Amino acid sequence: MSTATLLAIPAVAFVTSISPGPSNIMLLASGANFGFRRTVPQILGITVGFSTLLLAAGLGLGAVLATFPLVERGLKWAGAAYLIYLAWRIALARSMAADAGEQARPLTFVESAAFQWINPKAWVVALTVMAVHTSAHAPLVSVGLVVLIFALVNLPAISCWAAFGVTLRGFLADPARMHRFNIAMGLLLVASLWPMLAA
Repeated sequence: MSTATLLAIPAVAFVTSISPGPSNIMLLASGANFGFRRTVPQILGITVGFSTLLLAAGLGLGAVLATFPLVERGLKWAGAAYLIYLAWRIALARSMAADAGEQARPLTFVESAAFQWINPKAWVVALTVMAVHTSAHAPLVSVGLVVLIFALVNLPAISCWAAFGVTLRGFLADPARMHRFNIAMGLLLVASLWPMLAA
């Protein structure tokens, strides 16, 4: 793996991790509704889930999906359905966790890790990064390095979204504002499907 590639991977990891997408929209909403501490399992789940997806893509899962396009379409539509369900759940949340009762909660570690496997943005990033930034001369080492670099960059980058949500808590203390915010987050989550559905 060349020095230029090693320098490019953290930049790609940062841009793809910090840019808006389904997971980051959910982190923003979770930070605003539940605070940073309660959102940490969701943050960790996203990083671990994406890292395992990235590893699987690097070890050949992309080739399997290319061979079986029906499986790829099934994952795409399952992801779309789950995103719509999550958007509905976010949009219906009416207040911060302290007032929302026991039913309202952020995604768990396992839920957010599993979500990465049906997250359209995660798939596009994982398959593209592994195709572009791994070496045929040292496939296992290059795949391992890409996964490690992405995990190290992804964790603090996505944490910014939850932290930004926390900064909005004072503004969103008004139940009407929180309700409008949650509806907007739900709509943004559904809008994040557009690139996948348009492809």
